[in-house]
Amino acid sequence: MIYCFDTYYFDNKAQTSCIGISDWSSNEVQFELSETISGVQEYESGSFYKRELPCLISILNLIELNPEIDTIVIDGFVILDDDGKLGLGGYLFDHLNSLIPVIGVAKNNFAKINKLAKKVYRGESKKPLYITAKGIDLELASDRINQMHGNYRLPTILKLVDNHCRKL
Repeated sequence: MIYCFDTYYFDNKAQTSCIGISDWSSNEVQFELSETISGVQEYESGSFYKRELPCLISILNLIELNPEIDTIVIDGFVILDDDGKLGLGGYLFDHLNSLIPVIGVAKNNFAKINKLAKKVYRGESKKPLYITAKGIDLELASDRINQMHGNYRLPTILKLVDNHCRKL
């Protein structure tokens, strides 16, 4: 299963949603789950993972992952620079004992990263998605994101999970 995650913050809460698909090119939802938690840490510049990682872990505790076939896709970076500084996805990968591949799909490139990230242009967009990964080859991860369903920059399922986490 390919589990795609996104989180929306409001008040002192966060709603995290997960949508699962069985194939990279599928737009058919096989799994869906959302969870809202309170007491979310304030945003800390340079340490975003401290805010969102607990949200991801909380919802992941409700899912039985299979290290042999599952992959996680997050909205954000797995690695932040070419020295391998961990981003949200890197901390998540470590939390999962390096057993489940994590692919980060970022819409904006604020990270100082060149060789450990790949730009993916989807549809007719002139703006790339920035792909980073741990537990899976970066080239393969980028190909997988490019294969995802949809004619636009953001794959259908990633847009859907973004919309789901905003439904309150």
